[in-house]
Amino acid sequence: MNQSLNEFICQHHDDATLQRVAPLLLSVAQACSQIASAVRNAALNQATGAAGSENIQGEAQQKLDVISHDLMVTATKNLARALASEEVEHLIAGNEQSDLLLVFDPLDGSSNLDVNISVGSIFSILSVPDDCSAGALNLDESVFFQKGTQQLCAGYALYGPATMLVITTGVAVNGFSYDEANGVFVLTHPNLQVASQAHEFAINASNQRHWSTPIQRYVADCVAGADGVRGRDFNMRWVASMVAEVHRILLRGGVFIYPQDSRATTRNGKLRLLYEANPMAMLIEVAGGAASTGRVRLLDVMPTQLHQRVPVILGAKEELACIDGYFNVAIYPNSLQQDTHVSVPS
Repeated sequence: MNQSLNEFICQHHDDATLQRVAPLLLSVAQACSQIASAVRNAALNQATGAAGSENIQGEAQQKLDVISHDLMVTATKNLARALASEEVEHLIAGNEQSDLLLVFDPLDGSSNLDVNISVGSIFSILSVPDDCSAGALNLDESVFFQKGTQQLCAGYALYGPATMLVITTGVAVNGFSYDEANGVFVLTHPNLQVASQAHEFAINASNQRHWSTPIQRYVADCVAGADGVRGRDFNMRWVASMVAEVHRILLRGGVFIYPQDSRATTRNGKLRLLYEANPMAMLIEVAGGAASTGRVRLLDVMPTQLHQRVPVILGAKEELACIDGYFNVAIYPNSLQQDTHVSVPS
């Protein structure tokens, strides 16, 4: 019989971080099982389509965005000192005695809902800074301004053909599938690892005209395949759901790229640092991959805003090193022996 999430936590009693976050993590898991049910039955419950409102980023909310946010808050509010959600502008006050913070994207990829494509939830657990005493009432958004390296736990839930919960506390990345008959998550994908070399890349090619030169060159060289400087063929993927993209990378390898580009709305990147980039970067790095903005390691970026955006490139470690080379060429053009392509390993 597969090990349940509860049993997994009990068995790993030597993982002090896992034991510390366990009650909050289990509440997140509970919320995710409820969100999975809401997603699965949305059409039957007239919960599909637009909610008629916008989130703090000015993006149209789906009804399930709002439902998922409410489910996550209800399940976790009593176990975290404060919560931050992609769907609301300000932090949400929680239990004043808790020493944990929760950030989450309640429903990633919600534009896919009406066509029944996989969506998910992303979350990260942080520690309340030492200078915030228990019971203090003056918490503000700055308590969440912590580098990704300071995350205690990160994870996501995938609502697809199966509902899965994938988590890490920095020791390993483990995947749990939801057993609907018994209402529990069970360990089905232990110790997930990212293949070091990529044969797939995920990027929204419709934005090509807006990309910077390094991304233009990298994608062009991948598309050229075995006939180009890369010397091998690549597949291109794009689901428009970060959870689905990262899950594929953890199971099958590859890289995911959502770069900054020339448009005003994405000049600093599209994805949110706290809610999306940092949790996924932690998962990928612990699984043996790498994550970058194209300039610096993602987990080293210091947040300055609750809803800060950032470029995201993550996946296979060797491929990330290759992509970094394209950016270094852009910075130091005189180092090129060719003026249009980077010399890269096959």
